[in-house]
Amino acid sequence: MRLGIGPDGPIAGRRVAITGVGVVSCCGVGTEALWSGLNGPPPIGERRVPDFDPERWFTVKEARQTDRFAQFSVAVASMAFEDAGEITADPGRCAVIMGTGVGGLETLETQILIFGEKGARRVSPRLVPMMMTNAGAAAVSIRMGWHGPSETITTACAAGAHSIAYAAHLVASGRCDVAIGGASEAGMTGVGMAAFANMTALSTSGNSRPFDLRRDGFVITEGAGAFVLEAWDHAVARGAHIYGELAGAASTADAHHITAPIPGGSGAAECMALAMEDAGITPDQVGHINAHGTSTPLNDRAEADAITKVFGGVSPPVTSTKGITGHGLGASGAIEAVAVALSIQHHLIPPTSGYEQPDPDIHLDVVAGQARPWVPAPVLSNSFGFGGHNGCLVITPA
Repeated sequence: MRLGIGPDGPIAGRRVAITGVGVVSCCGVGTEALWSGLNGPPPIGERRVPDFDPERWFTVKEARQTDRFAQFSVAVASMAFEDAGEITADPGRCAVIMGTGVGGLETLETQILIFGEKGARRVSPRLVPMMMTNAGAAAVSIRMGWHGPSETITTACAAGAHSIAYAAHLVASGRCDVAIGGASEAGMTGVGMAAFANMTALSTSGNSRPFDLRRDGFVITEGAGAFVLEAWDHAVARGAHIYGELAGAASTADAHHITAPIPGGSGAAECMALAMEDAGITPDQVGHINAHGTSTPLNDRAEADAITKVFGGVSPPVTSTKGITGHGLGASGAIEAVAVALSIQHHLIPPTSGYEQPDPDIHLDVVAGQARPWVPAPVLSNSFGFGGHNGCLVITPA
């Protein structure tokens, strides 16, 4: 991973290894559940996390005083840290970067109703620490006892990618030896879902069909994902299992519209190009793209145009895991980064569920029907959020 361009050319940073992964999704808790779900039929009904028990990580009292999104944050960070094995590092050189789009919306909505029905004196004194968007990162750093940077990125649906990228930069720069990067979301509340429905962002058919001609909006979900990232030499020295390398990342802005992507996808195209430049690779070396692919008419068309701009007439194999998981808002990029790590590990690209009728205006090699075997190569993982926030990661085999 490179850190920028200096007067004498690129400033090379330390290599960043992915040594631990954790995830909760509508497919279930843990990586096995996610991988099985990505290769099966889409869930029926609402895409909530079906089997999440906070008491695996919290006491009953702690769970009651922690919003669901922060519970997810602690769960995936804990799973990733356990997966990474025994890590010995200076707590002052360990970081937590956890993103979210809306934070503790469930708590806020509940307490507003209590305020309206019972008055100000009945509002919980825990409201602020439960609803604040940094509650997830704070809870993780407290749980870990880490004293390095503990920060939160809230760039809508790009928050997961941006958080992982920032965590990786802290390691690459030498500021930290270990970092947890990820994101969490639990915004399936009454008001949250009504807001997305009323802005006509949600699928009226209840189907997530990325890049399909019939796509009519996204299907909202909840969940979280996290990586343990550490300096490559540090990981090798302790004999860690390395899933892959966080080799590059980039961030750009469309500077166009608060919700709609810029037509033609120029902002997304620039972000992909900069991420590849950061990783020191060229488009012909990319073996797979995990697309943002929300199943909305404008987003999928803009992203497809962006991919065509960058890769020309023949794209690498493209998949959108949102056909299965739905759209996890701020958590989506983190969940999808975990899916990329699993795709590399299993030598399979999961199919894009719901993709059956190609759109004649979209010219991509969309993986559909069943998983596609592949020889792992660099992967682009795309995340594009409301406000024109673009985030791209390059993840390479170990």
